[in-house]
This record gives sequence, C-alpha cells and structure tokens, in this order.
Amino acid sequence: MERSVTRIETAQPPGRSAPTHANRLVVAPGDFAGHSPFLLMAEDWFAPPSGFPTHPHRGMETVTIVLEGSLEHRDHTGGHGLLAEGDVQWMTAGKGVMHSEMPGPEGVHSLQLWLNLPKSHKLTAARYADQHAADAGLLKGEGWEARVYAGRQGEVAAAHGSTYPMGLVMLHAAAGASVELEIPADERGFLYVIEGSAEVGRSAVTAGQVSWFDPSGALGAAPDTITIRTRTKLQAALFSGKAIDEPVVAYGPFVMNTTEEIQQAFADYRAGAFV
Repeated sequence: MERSVTRIETAQPPGRSAPTHANRLVVAPGDFAGHSPFLLMAEDWFAPPSGFPTHPHRGMETVTIVLEGSLEHRDHTGGHGLLAEGDVQWMTAGKGVMHSEMPGPEGVHSLQLWLNLPKSHKLTAARYADQHAADAGLLKGEGWEARVYAGRQGEVAAAHGSTYPMGLVMLHAAAGASVELEIPADERGFLYVIEGSAEVGRSAVTAGQVSWFDPSGALGAAPDTITIRTRTKLQAALFSGKAIDEPVVAYGPFVMNTTEEIQQAFADYRAGAFV
C-alpha cells in the first residue's frame, strides 16, 4: 500500500549565530505527540572556531549525519570518532552524557536528529558508535542510489545504531528518477529534502521541506511504500520510527517524562553525576 503524505512542513530559514556558524531547525520542538518518536532536527553549517564544546544530555538520543566536511566527537565514556561525508554518529545519552562535537578544519554541514527514549530506557547507560557510509547497505536503481543506515528496505537491512529502533535512509538521485522506499505500517516517517525538488506521492516538495507520513496499520502488517519522482537532482533523508505514547517534558538538553525528572537531571548534572 502506498502511504500518503500527511502534511508538509517547511524548515525555518538558516540564521547565523556566529560568523562561522549558521543553523536552522528542520523539525522544530513542540509538537511532540505529532512528531513522536522524533523530538527535533537541526541543520548546521559551522567551521572553526565554532562548534559544540562539552555539554550534557539526558533521556534521549542523537543521530548526527555528516553531509559535507568532517566532525569530531568526544564524550565522557571515552567515545571518540572522526566522521567524514556520509558517516553517521549514534549516541545514546540515557542517564547522562557529557560530549562535544567540533568541526574539522574545512568545516562541516550536518543534520542532528533528537530521538526520544521511552521511560523504561531514559536512564540506560550512555553509549556511542560511528557508522561509516561504506558500511551502510546500498540500494541502486536507474538514476538513483540509497544507503540504508538502519531498518529495512526490501532485501537490504541494517541493524539499529540507536537504542530505540528507527530507520534511516539517505537518498541521492538524478533528475527524472523514480524511487520507491518503504516505511513499516506501524511507524511514523518523515522525508527531508536537503537539495533539489520532487513529487512525493501527489505532493510537490522542494529543498528545506519535510513530508510527514503518519502510521497506517498495526505491527506485523506489510510495509507501506512511498514513491519519489525527482524533478531535479535530489538529496533527501528518510527517517521512521514507532511513536512513543508517553508524556514529554523537555528543557534545554534534557528530555524526560515529568517536571520533577527534569529538576533531578539538573541537580545530578550540577553534582557531577554525569561523569
């Protein structure tokens, strides 16, 4: 069954927070129920001396995709990675992490998704893993190729790098290509057009727009498909995951279920419990 586009959202225009750092929210926080399990997604362009020095998180995960340039990660667990174009960084903050993300000398263009964790996993141990582009599953068709970093697309499957299962596919296609991708029937998905324009089902989308796909069926049902017909050269990212039906209370770098848990997160951070 072909999944219809539920709605289209447009990312805010990029703004400059420093001479060497521009950024925008692709998925803005706030509609946590409508976007679940996804909390937000930011797109950043930054070069030295800008970056994200050591800072905390709790109760969620980050999925960082390097679109251009390079990025260096360090965290308090000893996790360290150098990511190049097409590489993905999976980090579970869990009960608490202190980490930094700094650009290489040539700068970096990246996407960072914040993925929620259910209450049962919010205080899990922090962990980190790199995934290089060459290690992702590869699908090819006439005028297009897709790298499967997590989840399944037909016969190509990749293990979940995140603690909470989600799918991630990066698509590159020439103008005039027709691509069919899958979304599990019980999962919400969104397609972000990074470059170019296309028709997704019956909807026209262009760079900077997000097409959302709400779940259509139950666990175990056959996966749905989405059809992408490119008008121009296209780069896009498809994300999918099962909604988490729990309260969300987010403040700064912490995402929990109650205000009291947020207050406890700040208390633990100030007491040095994250390291």
